[in-house]
Amino acid sequence: MDDFLDLIRNDHHQFDQGKLEDHYEDQPFGLISSWLREALERNVHEPNAISVSTIGVDGFPETRVVYIKELLEEGIVFYTNYNSHKGKAIAHNNKVHVLIYWPELERQIRVSGLVEKVPEAMSDTYFASRPYGSKIGAWASDQSEKLESRKALEQKVEDFSLKFPTDVPRPPHWGGYLVRPLKVEFWQGRPSRLHDRIVYELNENTWKLFRINP
Repeated sequence: MDDFLDLIRNDHHQFDQGKLEDHYEDQPFGLISSWLREALERNVHEPNAISVSTIGVDGFPETRVVYIKELLEEGIVFYTNYNSHKGKAIAHNNKVHVLIYWPELERQIRVSGLVEKVPEAMSDTYFASRPYGSKIGAWASDQSEKLESRKALEQKVEDFSLKFPTDVPRPPHWGGYLVRPLKVEFWQGRPSRLHDRIVYELNENTWKLFRINP
């Protein structure tokens, strides 16, 4: 254990991959798109993975990793089971926090915002593009609920595969969420831990841009 702690203490990362200037567009979505595109082009591992934090119905925060599936001018879209823990938390309190982290680029984006369901037609379109097995899984899994056994889940998969041998409709409990940002922070690692932190904050429908201390 001591050797392990010594390795952690002595890991002095240099942070020298880039910097953030002082002048950007008057809204954050262009920079989000630009950074995501660069992460994809540079083959970052899981470039569209994001951590979504909610406040559960019990008052405790919960965080899980999901995937950005669409990036709109209004915000970030991900898809899930509406009856899952995150879905129930969102129904109870639609304030969420999103963290995107790309260690290879020494970058992260922090988003605080309000979340809402996307239109059903939008969920239908995305669901239709999913692989057959993922579609069946959306029907078979009562996401976040207690499960008797793996065998019980596999039996449900088999049952729904028989019910929907070819065309699989979207379950009514499954669809997309749109995170509408109220505050977005762009973090770029810099040497000596003097990191760049640029913040966009929405105030009366206008984005205010400012820099904060590392």
